[in-house]
Amino acid sequence: MYFASILPTTNNIWIAVLLLALGIVFIIKGGDFFVDASVWVAEVLKMPKFLIGATIVSIATTLPEMIVSIIAVAGGNFAISIGNAVGSVTANTGLILAISAIFVGGVINRRDFGIKAILIMAATAVIFIFGLTGTFGILPSVLLLVILIYYMYETAASAKRSIETIEEREATDVKAEPKKIIINIIKFVVGAAGIVLGADLLVENAKLLASAIGVSDGIIAITIVAIGTSLPELITTITSITKKQGDLGVGNIIGANIIDLVLILPICSFISKGQLIIEPQSMFLDIPASLLISLVAVVPALIFKKFTKLQGFVMLALYILYIVLAATIKF
Repeated sequence: MYFASILPTTNNIWIAVLLLALGIVFIIKGGDFFVDASVWVAEVLKMPKFLIGATIVSIATTLPEMIVSIIAVAGGNFAISIGNAVGSVTANTGLILAISAIFVGGVINRRDFGIKAILIMAATAVIFIFGLTGTFGILPSVLLLVILIYYMYETAASAKRSIETIEEREATDVKAEPKKIIINIIKFVVGAAGIVLGADLLVENAKLLASAIGVSDGIIAITIVAIGTSLPELITTITSITKKQGDLGVGNIIGANIIDLVLILPICSFISKGQLIIEPQSMFLDIPASLLISLVAVVPALIFKKFTKLQGFVMLALYILYIVLAATIKF
């Protein structure tokens, strides 16, 4: 994370604690503003909150992962770029979606969810198959961009269908008054900025504190950094749950996962001129773990048309097992 670099660096533990607490305040309040504005957009456009979550919200909340990966690959650190993108998908699904399933659950629209679930599995399969070569080149990047284009097309088509359906049901109209437009634009921008800046403050200062008490860099990388770049999705989902907008949270996670897989890696591959090296840990643990947890997330949901508490607990258990394995196995 890089926004914290605008602040003076220090080894003072108390200042690190203060900045960490400030980061938590930023992401919580930012998430509050962000969800409120997103719900308002959904109501004005007469779009399901799932679709708003899968587009506007998910793009904004993937900014930390995108920034970290681009800067990492530009600096020649390919391991972080791959691990960040794939690891964020694993965290989004095994931790954040699991929390949503445990506390909210909820019925899904099989058509909208099913298409996006298939795209996630297709993208993960492309990464896994080409990852076995040890290098992620131009061809798989183009395939992922094709998936991205289809995702955007299908999301737009779903939005159009949903608008027509809502109009047929004569849904309650929400007026887009100039004053409300300005207020919600400000809330959306401030909320997104608060989430990203807060996540950065939290990650950077948590790393400082962890180092100060002697926690290894490896443990920091698979916990604080991995979860830290997914904090925007986590906060958005938790805020959505508290505001009883579970569809927005689920849509955000699904959309963020697709964007993490099909946009970040191709950009990194193009920056590296088709020579994006995949480390053994990503090849043999990170990508297979992401594929397995994604299967547990999407297959039962498609069969039963809903997320269940049991499904959430299984995803969470698999994620914890993944973290343990990543911390203990040496590649």
